[in-house]
Amino acid sequence: MMPELQRMDWMPSPPLAPLDNPLDLDHLARMTLGDAALEHEVLAMFAEQSTRLIAAMAALPADASALAHKLKGSARGIGAFAVADAAAGLECALRTGDHPSRAFAELKEAVAEAQDAIETILRRA
Repeated sequence: MMPELQRMDWMPSPPLAPLDNPLDLDHLARMTLGDAALEHEVLAMFAEQSTRLIAAMAALPADASALAHKLKGSARGIGAFAVADAAAGLECALRTGDHPSRAFAELKEAVAEAQDAIETILRRA
């Protein structure tokens, strides 16, 4: 007798191809259930948090990997997948000692692009 399979709701994965926008707005809308006010609130929170985390990581302190991990999770939540990938790259570089300063520079650039997109969205509101 075959075991019974449970049906699970399908949730799309993040895109594999690069986006023109540093934010996946479809992902953000799904995560905020299409609530525009909530979208703006989480975008503003991410912009503030990412600024604080980048400043805290600037000297690559001992807890930089944990800070990058926190930023990676937040970025994935709002659809800033380039930020998440760059944060993962920094985590890896810190673990292996493979050019963490270069990985940090890439993360800063990705965060700046996401913040510019967020600023544009919030100005339109």
